[in-house]
Amino acid sequence: MNTVYIGLGSNKNNPPAQIKQALTRLRKHPDIHLCACSRWYQSRAITLDDIPQDDYINAVAKLTTQLEPIALLRVLQDIEQQQGRQRLKKWGSRTLDLDILLYNAQVIQTRELIIPHPLLNQRAFVLYPLADIQPDLHIPGQGVLQDLLTQVDSNGLQVIKTNAAINHQ
Repeated sequence: MNTVYIGLGSNKNNPPAQIKQALTRLRKHPDIHLCACSRWYQSRAITLDDIPQDDYINAVAKLTTQLEPIALLRVLQDIEQQQGRQRLKKWGSRTLDLDILLYNAQVIQTRELIIPHPLLNQRAFVLYPLADIQPDLHIPGQGVLQDLLTQVDSNGLQVIKTNAAINHQ
């Protein structure tokens, strides 16, 4: 079995419901075991332009799966699509964003997939939820999670919900 960490984010069409639905779909998938989910965080949208966006709801889920990375990516993209994801512009608003953050301790660089996620070490909305689940984590090529937490700006990040009910590592 492979241990995988997935980033979840939404800032459109009732973000809490989008995150909840995505977790339900992950839990029900026959090739995925949802082990844990972080607390949910609210964060400011990062944009490439001056057009304002609503805040995001973010979380991280820990999974185990026998799916290979590209097959898992396809499953995640299918879930995004089922929930109305449209890829209109880079870093635009979205109903759901599911990113493979880590896949075991592998480093993968293909045209379709880069793991660890290349901006993981710069994103408080990913690092803090990761620390909720696995505080002693080492991120290949980026460092120890606890060190990365001290280097990232967490201004504007706030916990909005705990998910103890689905944390059963």
